[in-house]
Formats: sequence, C-alpha cells, structure tokens
Amino acid sequence: MISSTLFLKCPQCRQGAFLEAHPHNFSSMNKVKKHCPKCNLKYRIEPSFYTGSMYVSYGVGIAFATAAYMVLLFLGAASNPVVIFVAIVTVLLLFFPYIGAVSKAIWAHIFLKYDP
Repeated sequence: MISSTLFLKCPQCRQGAFLEAHPHNFSSMNKVKKHCPKCNLKYRIEPSFYTGSMYVSYGVGIAFATAAYMVLLFLGAASNPVVIFVAIVTVLLLFFPYIGAVSKAIWAHIFLKYDP
C-alpha cells in the first residue's frame, strides 16, 4: 500500500496510473484520471471528493518541513533561524506538486479499498 501511494498508483489494483501526467507537469498538475487504465475503477466518487486531501496535504507538508530541519541539524547548519526558514521554504516549493499528488493518493487509498 505504501509503495502504490508513493508511486501514485491505483488504490484498487495498485498497478494503473492515478494521475494524468507527472506531478511536475504544470499544464495538468495533479489532475486525477477519471478511471484506472488497468481495472477501470472510477476515481471520482463524487464532486469535490479530493477537497479533503487538503488536510492530508498539510500533514505531508509538515513531514517534509520536519525532514528538512532534521537534515539541517545533521549537517550542523541549524543554528541560524533564517537559514532554517529558507531551507524549509525551498524544500516546500520544490516538492509542492508531489506533496499535492501524494496527498490525493493517500486520500483515495483511505476511501477506495484494495481488491486484486
């Protein structure tokens, strides 16, 4: 389940693509497909289904920010608050498309069950 979530695969068959394009493709960023290409699972259960993934996105963003801070601590560069702030903002800006995509995948994996 963890690998299908991180690699943005279908929650039911865990093989089909979940998004229409790569998360960093800004023309169709984080756009979820209508159906799974492998098992034909309908991804959109109801209108605004993925609005709840914003709550998951907050938690994932906090995890990325914490990881950036831990790397700074490990490197010994966490003594200046400005350096910490710039590092965390940089990490979040670089990974915001993936954070949004993986949040939608986590949200879908909560409500759509695995059925091989």
